[in-house]
Amino acid sequence: MQSHSNAIALKKRRGADVLVDTLRLHGAEAAFCVPGESYLAVLDSLYDKRDEFKLIVCRHEGGVAFMAEAHAKATGKPGIAFVTRGPGATNASIGVHTAFQDSTPMILFIGQVARAVSEREAFQEIDYRRMFGPMAKWVGQIDDASRIPEYVSRAYHTAMSGRRGPVVLALPEDMLLDVVAVDDGIPYQVPQPHPSDEDMQRIAALLTKARRPLMILGGSGWSAQACRDISRFAVAHDLPVACSFRRQDLFDNCSPNYAGDVCEEPRLDDRIRQSDLLLLVGARMGEIPSGSYTLLDIPRPKQAIVQVHPGAEELGKIYQADVLVHAGMPAFAARAARLEPVGAPAWREWTANTHCDYLESLKLPACPGAVDMGRVAALLRRVLSPETVITHGAGNFSAWARRHYQYRQFGTMICPTSGSMGYALPGAIAAKIADPGRPVICVTGDGDFLMNSQELSTAVRYGLPIVVILINNNMYGTIRLYQERAFPARVHGTDLSNPDFAAYARSFGAHGVVVERTEQFEPAFVAALAADRLTVIEVRVDQEALTPEQTLSQIRAAAQQQNMHA
Repeated sequence: MQSHSNAIALKKRRGADVLVDTLRLHGAEAAFCVPGESYLAVLDSLYDKRDEFKLIVCRHEGGVAFMAEAHAKATGKPGIAFVTRGPGATNASIGVHTAFQDSTPMILFIGQVARAVSEREAFQEIDYRRMFGPMAKWVGQIDDASRIPEYVSRAYHTAMSGRRGPVVLALPEDMLLDVVAVDDGIPYQVPQPHPSDEDMQRIAALLTKARRPLMILGGSGWSAQACRDISRFAVAHDLPVACSFRRQDLFDNCSPNYAGDVCEEPRLDDRIRQSDLLLLVGARMGEIPSGSYTLLDIPRPKQAIVQVHPGAEELGKIYQADVLVHAGMPAFAARAARLEPVGAPAWREWTANTHCDYLESLKLPACPGAVDMGRVAALLRRVLSPETVITHGAGNFSAWARRHYQYRQFGTMICPTSGSMGYALPGAIAAKIADPGRPVICVTGDGDFLMNSQELSTAVRYGLPIVVILINNNMYGTIRLYQERAFPARVHGTDLSNPDFAAYARSFGAHGVVVERTEQFEPAFVAALAADRLTVIEVRVDQEALTPEQTLSQIRAAAQQQNMHA
């Protein structure tokens, strides 16, 4: 008698059909693409699934990869992207790099040249194992259609296990047309290491001795429940909690235990230096949050260190910790929530003062120019609901949405820790597709926006009512900041010439409006929130308003004075 599995295996399908069926088996509901002749068979197979599977057609492969990466952040499942060979793959590499540095699960499928012409530098041929090897967890090429379920299963398990990250699979175009009989297998599982009782006992012992503890949350693999559990642990022990760079949605920023964002915040940096116990939960403390690796001594910090991470290879990689805990975030948070408090902690005043430092950081001097971005940030805190998703890319403009907006819920901050420009708009599109019921606000700069502004076409095509706040100062602000610090007043290569962004938005079929004074922003923003259409609000700010804390002139003057005394 034939088994059910063997009966399924007898069904003959094209490789492309096996691929699409396997993706559906693993729970994929959407993919982002720019079409290419190298994977036409996949598009043909997706035609039969068009009512149950969303295929989001984009305008540039950079946008495709960013959307897949952001979709993974929004859903907790691997983001799926399809691009064509050669130029398509190279364009998409920016999103793979972002997924790697952000520890985001993602699978990039690349149409590849036919097997019969490989290794001859055929049209647009690239060896993707060599190209993507340093920036992906695994790179493979499926040369045998009967092995598609095996490769896809491995891709899902690799992307989701340990420290999460991207996988790249090349698909020779002729392989996709091969007819095979194969079983799709079963859906992937997420293995999650758990902390041991000994791990928790050692953490409890360190807490008993501590006088100035601080917990820093970061990394990926979190869930809403894990964030609730880690919050219960923090509140029960009255611990101050900071979030790593661009991970502020892991802890309620309005909590009296919240300490702020670990990224060039002098008060919080001082707290980290003064601490006698650091609990690094998911956070790798890479270059940005560690102040270029200056906040903690290497290899042995002066503070007692507890490092918790789902990737065993990350434990002890840079810092020698007192307790290394190999655990997934949900598993550790659930166990920590049950840890018995140490009694009346000796650090209550420390925690309260740390939170006061954070509240002080929200108070900003008036911005130079007709638009005060401090008041705009305060308005966003007041008007937006806690479930609102904020996306932003890279640039000085992001400080307003990163440090001066308060995140209340998990999954509401979608942005690249890798510092990739061009991310904000694709990220917003992916977030809205992942959860159409949630408000999505895209905060972008003139430089960031124009790197993927063509994706306005994608947002309009799919009817996505996103609100885009475009902060325009006619320069690459972050680079200008560093230029003024290193070579004050020697401005070269950082100024920009921009279009009328509101008119540009209208040309795509979106609504566009210009804000040139602070008082114009609130009515424009409230109207955009109420409108059921994509809206771009161009906010024209003075170049002097380079950072929330310092004007351009102040940065230049400080650099010039330092040079005089050097």
